[in-house]
Amino acid sequence: MPVDLRQLRYAIAAADYRSMRRAAEALRLKESTLSRCVRDLEAGLDVVLFERSRAGVRPTVAGAAFISGARRVVQEVEGTISIAKAAARGEAGRLRLGFYNSLSAGSLRATLLDYAQRYPAVEIRTVEAARERLLGDLAIDALDVAIVTGNPTLVESQALALWSERILVALPTDHPLASQDVVSWGDLRGETFLIGEHDPGPDVHDLLIANLATPGDRPRVVKHNVSHANIKALVGLGHGVTLVSDACLGAHYAGVVYREARDSKGGCRIGYAAHWSKDNDNPALVPFLRLLRERYPALRDPS
Repeated sequence: MPVDLRQLRYAIAAADYRSMRRAAEALRLKESTLSRCVRDLEAGLDVVLFERSRAGVRPTVAGAAFISGARRVVQEVEGTISIAKAAARGEAGRLRLGFYNSLSAGSLRATLLDYAQRYPAVEIRTVEAARERLLGDLAIDALDVAIVTGNPTLVESQALALWSERILVALPTDHPLASQDVVSWGDLRGETFLIGEHDPGPDVHDLLIANLATPGDRPRVVKHNVSHANIKALVGLGHGVTLVSDACLGAHYAGVVYREARDSKGGCRIGYAAHWSKDNDNPALVPFLRLLRERYPALRDPS
């Protein structure tokens, strides 16, 4: 016979309070309504669930077994409903995040820690890839949000300017410049710059060109099909230098030191932005974007 959730809740309450009257009061029902519902349940099951007396009710052996199973069913259904509601609010489910920066330190790491604490039921799936691939994945709905370097343009309505980080130079520990606290761009002329498979974006490339290129002479850039971590390892082995941001400072590599890169105006910084698709209907994206706006309000346009 079909048994509805209301009947299970009424039977559980009767078993807990050992009284139809007290169970009805707790549920804010008429005693006759609760009693009739429990009797209908017994009739439908063709099983006596309660022994009744003037002192109240007590589950039979069959009733105790039924109540035990009913509790599990109610808890399961209520849990499923809660999960569904949380998913609709973006507080459960999955968020697909793309990036190509380090998670060892910096603002992205701090943001993900904050998000995980606020929304522990959301599973974060990360994708590390080159900028162009990440933006392409957004277009085909393979990602929910991508965090990449560069400030959004006015035509990019689904983009949000975030934080900025210092540009640092990763050098071998025995490099002549490693003894300096800061490194000027002029000191880096003639160096070999290593770049990994996850390109650092056009902003880093533009920095190299703006600060090191001269007529007839461009900086030497060597691209390796390896991760950011192995680029640092190659630096430690003396194969060249590379540019990193503050986010990399949490990871230490043998034979590598970091020095801030400066020009005549001081240190250089690079901005980051979040990008997403206007057609994305994943509810988990909404609270993530809300968190970004909350954490980085100084960069919002007051208009």
